[in-house]
Amino acid sequence: MQGKVQLEARSASPVYVGVDVCKDHLDLYLHPSTDRWRVPNDRGGIRQIKRQLAGHDIRLVVMEATAKYHRLAHRSLCQSGLAVAVVNPLRARLFAEAIGTLAKTDRVDAKMLAILGEALGPQAMPPTPETLEALQELVHARNAATAEHTALANRLAASQTAFLRAEIRRRLKSLDSHVERLETEIAKRIAADPALARRHEILVSIPGVGPGVAANLLVDLAELGSLDRHAIACLAGLAPFANDSGEGAGQRHIKGGRANPRRALYWAALSAARHNPDLCAFYKRLRESGKKPKLALTAVMRKLVVLANTLLKENRLWVEHHA
Repeated sequence: MQGKVQLEARSASPVYVGVDVCKDHLDLYLHPSTDRWRVPNDRGGIRQIKRQLAGHDIRLVVMEATAKYHRLAHRSLCQSGLAVAVVNPLRARLFAEAIGTLAKTDRVDAKMLAILGEALGPQAMPPTPETLEALQELVHARNAATAEHTALANRLAASQTAFLRAEIRRRLKSLDSHVERLETEIAKRIAADPALARRHEILVSIPGVGPGVAANLLVDLAELGSLDRHAIACLAGLAPFANDSGEGAGQRHIKGGRANPRRALYWAALSAARHNPDLCAFYKRLRESGKKPKLALTAVMRKLVVLANTLLKENRLWVEHHA
C-alpha cells in the first residue's frame, strides 16, 4: 500500500523529458526523477518510450533539431498528445555551458535538454506536415543543384584544357535538366495543395519575389503570416540587435536567424531594389543618406519579409497603391 501511494505521488509531479537524437538511437532523461534509458530510433523504440512515459505527468518533451532524425519521434509523440519542443542544438549547448556542464555525451545532452525544458520553457510546436517536409527536400535539392551549377560554371571559365571544358559542359547540361525537373515537381506539388498555392500566389505577386524565392520562403519560413513584424524579422535573421554598454552605443548588427530564407531574400532584394517601386525608392533614399550598399540592401530584405508577412496575414495580393 505504501509503495502504491509513493508511485501515485511520483506520477502526479510534473516531469520534463530530454531526448537526445541520433541516427540509430534515442537517449531519454526524466527530470526531476533522474530516470534514463536508451531505445532504438525507430517505431518500436518510440512505442517503448510511450509505455515508459505512461505513468508520468509529462509537462514537456524537449529534443534537438537534427536534420531528419528527430522527425519520426516528434510526430509520433505529438500524435499521442505530448507537448514536444524542438530546440536549436547551439542553444542547448550554450545552456549546458552556462550551468557549468562542459562534458558532452548523449546521456549528458539528454539531461541538459530536460533541465532546459524546466528552466526556459521552450514553446511546444506541432510537427511539420509531411507534404511540406517532402516539398522542403525538393527545394533544398534544387538549391544544392543550383549552387553546384554555379561552381561548375566558375570552373569552366577558369579552365583551359579542352577535354576538361568538354566534361564540365556535359555536367552543366545534365544539371540544367536536373534543375528543370525539380522545378517542375516543386510547382506541381505547390499547385496540388490549395493552401500552399494561395500563399505562393501572394508571395510571387510582390515585385522581386520569383517562384524560387517564394518556394524557399514557403518551406523554410512557414511562420510567415502568423507572427508580428518584429518576430518574423528576427526569425529571418534580419533584425538588428543592440550592442550598448554603459555610455557607449555600439553599432547594431543582424544576428542569428535562418540562413536559407535569408539567402533567398538577398536575391529578391537585389531585384526589388531595381523593380519594386516602393523598395526602389527606399533603397535610393538610404544610399543618398550615406548608408553603405550592403546595409541598404539588408534593410530592403527586412522590408520584404515584413511585407510578405503582412500580405499573408491579410490574405491579399500585392498592389502598388494599397488603400
